[in-house]
Amino acid sequence: MAHYDSIYVGGEWVAPSGAGHIPVENPATEQVVAQIAEGSPADVDRAVAAARAAFPGWAGLSRSERADHLARLHGVLSTRADEMAATITTEMGAPAPIASMVQVGLPLKVLNSYIEGLRADEAPERIGNSLVGREPVGVVGAITPWNYPLHQSMAKVAAALAAGCTVVHKPSEVAPLSAYLLAEFIDEAALPAGVYNLVVGYGPVVGEAIAAHRDVDMVSFTGSTAAGKRVSQVAADTVKRVSLELGGKSANVVLADGDLTAAVKVGVANFLLNSGQTCTAWTRLLVPADRQDEAVALATAAAAKYVPGDPTEPSTRLGPLVSSAQRDRVLNYIAKGVAEGARLVVDGRENVPASGYFVGPTIFADVDPESTIAQEEIFGPVLSIIPYTDEADALRIANDTIYGLAGGVWSADTDRAIAFARRMRTGQVDINGGSFNPLAPFGGFKQSGNGRELGAHGLSEFQETQSLQLPKA
Repeated sequence: MAHYDSIYVGGEWVAPSGAGHIPVENPATEQVVAQIAEGSPADVDRAVAAARAAFPGWAGLSRSERADHLARLHGVLSTRADEMAATITTEMGAPAPIASMVQVGLPLKVLNSYIEGLRADEAPERIGNSLVGREPVGVVGAITPWNYPLHQSMAKVAAALAAGCTVVHKPSEVAPLSAYLLAEFIDEAALPAGVYNLVVGYGPVVGEAIAAHRDVDMVSFTGSTAAGKRVSQVAADTVKRVSLELGGKSANVVLADGDLTAAVKVGVANFLLNSGQTCTAWTRLLVPADRQDEAVALATAAAAKYVPGDPTEPSTRLGPLVSSAQRDRVLNYIAKGVAEGARLVVDGRENVPASGYFVGPTIFADVDPESTIAQEEIFGPVLSIIPYTDEADALRIANDTIYGLAGGVWSADTDRAIAFARRMRTGQVDINGGSFNPLAPFGGFKQSGNGRELGAHGLSEFQETQSLQLPKA
């Protein structure tokens, strides 16, 4: 990649205003693999100006014309999918199969869903003598995280572009290489100049400049709850729309008649996906108190199959954490869990590679629902098994955090599981292992954020509603 010292503005790779660089590490080897440009508020100004200039032309295209542009991008990404997957493995440590199937495969499905949506007929909405339409919100600032770098970018960029918006994108400086590739793909697909712009840099500098910018009409942010609060504060002065996808502390609830074996097997795979660096991870396993020992045995056996190792090896199921800071954060939480009296049944600090930022599967039992590890998002491969007394107790525990992003419910009676799930204060619940649907709305309750991504609901986040009152006949 020849562009790491550049930013992408107005359809061109250009030099940033400053001379600073940011190192990017391979977390499996601890080696610096790239130096990227350090963007500045002046670079944001250039990118926003380019996006603002491109907006009327892009918004004025027909739905089918925008679909054709996005279809070309889909073709480039499909052709170079292996390159993108390898880049994501290098920059944030996702095991090769996960990088291919999830980190790249899912964004391809998301992009295709918006292409198909644009090609479908859209009937005008009439309410009495009013014609109601959906218009693009304008220039969108997309601030994306490091854990699913392409997916989170595509969830915002594809939806915004499909809606007729133009974009200024700031990826995480921890894992920005996939964003450089995305910009290269967009350039290769010949999207109009200024429709997509890339400015890399630090959040407090570039991210805040985007959030505060008077010519940015909306900010879509994915990241920590603390950072999301700051984005909202900075954006408030210009009263721009803010969409936030933040943290989670999701509960996997096994009701008394649920299939414990299946629930634990799926739950372990869920909380270990992406080394636990997943906002929707089911990091709390709620089980009937008289079945906790059985759950512990099942979870221990399932976790033993996830051996930390080289993420480039096809057989590896658990890669490193993204950075030394993230590894140390997780280790501190493990120590906190022990100190607060939880029973450590699988210790992820043992039997890990000597180099790289690895933490193995970690399982606690007898976890107090009010304890630190049961309340705070760890963002690592740590599971808390929490016993409950009855269904009312399970619901209370499940809902008793500041978060509400995802969860699971297991019961032999699907209607019973659905009834329980509807009382969970969370945005998305899997029933008996139901699979993720990229067309369904995704987002959280409470401090897990606001707004929705994916599918038609995700598209509407980037649109304003306009009503035209027509003369009555």
